[in-house]
Amino acid sequence: MQIKKINVYSVQLTSLETYYMADGKTCDAVESVIVEIQTDSGLSGWGEVCPIPHYLPAYAKGVPAVVQELAPILIGGDPIGPEALMAKCNAHLIGHEYAKSAIDMALWDLTGKAAGLPLYRLLGGRQMESAPLYHSITCVEPEAMADIAKEAYGQGIRQFQAKLGASGDWQTDVQRLEAVRTAVGPGPLLYGDWNCGATTLEAIRVGQAVKHLDVMLEQPCSTLEACATVRHTTGMAMKIDENGHDIASILKAHELGCMDVVALKLSKFGGVTAIRQARDLCAKLGVMMVIECTWGSDITTAAVAHMAVSTPEKYVMNACDLSGYVTPHVAPDGPLRKNARLQPSDRPGLGVTPDKAILGEPILST
Repeated sequence: MQIKKINVYSVQLTSLETYYMADGKTCDAVESVIVEIQTDSGLSGWGEVCPIPHYLPAYAKGVPAVVQELAPILIGGDPIGPEALMAKCNAHLIGHEYAKSAIDMALWDLTGKAAGLPLYRLLGGRQMESAPLYHSITCVEPEAMADIAKEAYGQGIRQFQAKLGASGDWQTDVQRLEAVRTAVGPGPLLYGDWNCGATTLEAIRVGQAVKHLDVMLEQPCSTLEACATVRHTTGMAMKIDENGHDIASILKAHELGCMDVVALKLSKFGGVTAIRQARDLCAKLGVMMVIECTWGSDITTAAVAHMAVSTPEKYVMNACDLSGYVTPHVAPDGPLRKNARLQPSDRPGLGVTPDKAILGEPILST
């Protein structure tokens, strides 16, 4: 089997509600880039990447350029066993992991289809039927955040991420966490996420004020060293997100003692191949994981679901149903969400069939 053609599509995804974060960051309408890799056998593989502006060094309009650059390596190549072909791509073009993640995802989809196996069978086997989901709450007024939490709780969600920092004062962030905790009651997991937008002083003051509420902190500051200061000063568990992006950063965070949980996002690491290595390392280190991506629709969500259920259950804190936050759905047969859990398809590969009427004409064919 050889790759004969690559198509790249652009789809505008719109959040069901605008996400407000620290430092004036918002997420509303975002461009998602979808890659289709066609082979001479008639099989096609699908990948997706949806960078959020101002979140990480990633740019949606950079994806077609990377595909164009790597096309001479990919066309005519053997897609089965993505590690070999991705190694050639990495040798030719350093970095640009976000763009490579969509290519890598499509190669894994092809590998699963060629083998006649769902992707989770190739990533470690099915270690749980479905993965628990969390709900991310936009950073608005405390009462409104409490209402969002109540609605999600009624749908079975028991893990909640409360965005912090949008108003620029630590006292309101305390009120946000208090309001959400009151709304969901004791027991459910609650963590406050600054997306790198807090100073150590702000994060420490919030942490000390809400410590009695059984709250975890997420990525308060922009460096691992600053996050470690907050972690050790407050004594509160911490989730690392933006600063955990490769093997070296995971090892550094572990050494600093500030990573009780880490968010493994497909686009940060460069796709399924790289995130599988990070996942296995985290399991060896005993670090809990959130399996997700920056943003995306049904294709990315399918990859998340397969990766999550093939991870040892004791190390999976939660996963994210990205497609549940946006419209449109690009694949009518996307992963199943049931009882606040995410379940992958048992069909070969990712198990999703994008609707080309929604994708429209390719913005690049090579």
